[in-house]
Amino acid sequence: MTKPSLNVKDLHVSIEDKEILKGFGIDVKGGEIHAIMGPNGTGKSTLASALMGHPNYEVTSGEATFNGDDLFEMEVDERARAGLFLAMQYPSEVSGVTNADFIRSAMNADREEGDQVSLMQFIRKIDEKMGTLEIDQSFQHRYLNEGFSGGEKKRNEILQLLMLEPKMAILDEIDSGLDIDALKVVAKGINQLRTDDFGCMIITHYQRLLNYIEPDYVHVMMQGRIVKSGGPELAQKLEEQGYDWIKEELGIEDETVGQE
Repeated sequence: MTKPSLNVKDLHVSIEDKEILKGFGIDVKGGEIHAIMGPNGTGKSTLASALMGHPNYEVTSGEATFNGDDLFEMEVDERARAGLFLAMQYPSEVSGVTNADFIRSAMNADREEGDQVSLMQFIRKIDEKMGTLEIDQSFQHRYLNEGFSGGEKKRNEILQLLMLEPKMAILDEIDSGLDIDALKVVAKGINQLRTDDFGCMIITHYQRLLNYIEPDYVHVMMQGRIVKSGGPELAQKLEEQGYDWIKEELGIEDETVGQE
């Protein structure tokens, strides 16, 4: 079976006529975890939104393929059905739709009639995954993210990830607002999916998440593009020394693109 792949080349993205991404490129394959780090305002969340098809972000040039198909020729739902998953930095609240109904509908969205996940299959799986993430069973019956704390929303995003089992995931600051115990639980869930059939791009500010999810590659993003790449040791150096040494090494002026 061919490994999933996400290939991005020389990507330029603007919002309201302001260029945010300025030649971003990356190749992510199944079995790999890539961490993307960088100061605020360098375009990390813009990257996630553009790849998933947010209408406010205009792709002005460059290309992105997912499993060989042109990502920008696909509608948002087509990207999701093909196996691309985005855990958002700020998950939306949906009143009137329970967590369980939302996840089961998403699981069956790309299945033919007669091949859909049965209620019993769904219950067994969601009970197992909620146990892994130490989520109270009452969450199944609560409206999607409504009244959830920040940490609960992040665990819920990982619950969706475990239930849907996508081919490629983009996790946008999934560690934001988590205490150390919640961070360990979330990392445990992500590590469960670590196989050759799953690739992952983790956008984070902090090295602490990478103590529990060891990346294969670490990339530093500044001014809308990757300026330095390395292994896990690069994240550790950033934790110890910050970003100034990279700016000095590469002669980068202390400025951002102005949009996270």
